[in-house]
Amino acid sequence: MAYTQSDIAAENGHVGPHPSYIQLAKPYIFEQKLQECMAATGVTEAKEDNIRLQGVAWIDSLRKALHLPVRTFNTACVYYHRFRLVHVDTEYGFMDAATAALFTACKIEDTLKKSREILCAAYNQKVTLAEHVSQDDPMFDNPSKAIVGLERLMLEASGFDYRSRYPQKLLLKLAKYYHLDRDTVGKTAYNMSVDLYRTFAPLKQTTSTMAIACVDLAARLHERNVQELEAGKGFKKWLTSRAEVMETLLDLLDLYTHHRTLTTVGQEYPIETYIAIRITLNQEASANDYPRYTNSVMKRSLTNATKVANGTKDTRSAKSPLSPQDTPLSDGKSSVTLSPEAAAGARVRAGLKEGTVRFMLDLERAREEKKIVAEYFKVEEEEYEVEVERERRRG
Repeated sequence: MAYTQSDIAAENGHVGPHPSYIQLAKPYIFEQKLQECMAATGVTEAKEDNIRLQGVAWIDSLRKALHLPVRTFNTACVYYHRFRLVHVDTEYGFMDAATAALFTACKIEDTLKKSREILCAAYNQKVTLAEHVSQDDPMFDNPSKAIVGLERLMLEASGFDYRSRYPQKLLLKLAKYYHLDRDTVGKTAYNMSVDLYRTFAPLKQTTSTMAIACVDLAARLHERNVQELEAGKGFKKWLTSRAEVMETLLDLLDLYTHHRTLTTVGQEYPIETYIAIRITLNQEASANDYPRYTNSVMKRSLTNATKVANGTKDTRSAKSPLSPQDTPLSDGKSSVTLSPEAAAGARVRAGLKEGTVRFMLDLERAREEKKIVAEYFKVEEEEYEVEVERERRRG
């Protein structure tokens, strides 16, 4: 017997075509969500740092080989980070993901490069000048197709949100505003803004927050104390706060104290300098009661204040990294993945898929559409009482 879409819909509890799912673009991802995604993928902190830093270093080397602007590097790093949050590291090689992120960023930033051209530059970096090949070499046929396939996953992981943030331009304006030397403090701050993309700070913070943090730390390294920056004066004009800048500063110092050799600025100063600055910032954070990570929400406990055995986990909120919670148009009982092929949820029958994923940027529009569509999926029942005469049996 062949199953129809109506049979599947009836088993899933709704009638008619599936109302589909909406995935909203998330321009910012805070530390709490980052930790949840990494915990769901099962990757250790050390391994995560290693893969993240190696991928960004690979993007940076390719960017320099292809003479691409820094804005393409910024966008590529953001796409690489977002991709890794929703895909397990065992599903891909970090070089492939980094190359696909750069390929995607080239299109978004209008610095077009063919996938073959990027792959050729990556290959020529590994061999001597005599062994260099051209981008038309047949050896790039299959890798080129793989990069194009990963490009789709990159766009899905970002929710097809093409908005990007570039702190470098604002950073130089801030250095000039605070009367800091462009060739010393300005140059250091600019290099820091590139190193900042080796962390998750670009996913969490606004452009102004990243720029202010880089200028602040660069001024401290050059022993140029700017009282307005340290006091947080004028931060409301930039729609940021001293707590958010403090979080970004500590993210940078974590990078420079633990992974100095993989950064540009980290090796220019002794580690004692970074530790001394960190002690000063920790004292400021303690005095003003700044949290280590801002914009976090405390979740309700599984036990509701009752005592349980050590190691109890809240399995109700555990989700796969491939299935973050999103907004279905019907009753909100389902979740959606970042891959359209998996977006229908659990397969009711082999070979049959249900539902589609639509990506939207406007939250209010998604809520309004959900409200309108919900009217067509209400189950209305009416009860009737009918008297029926029973015929008497004969003999």
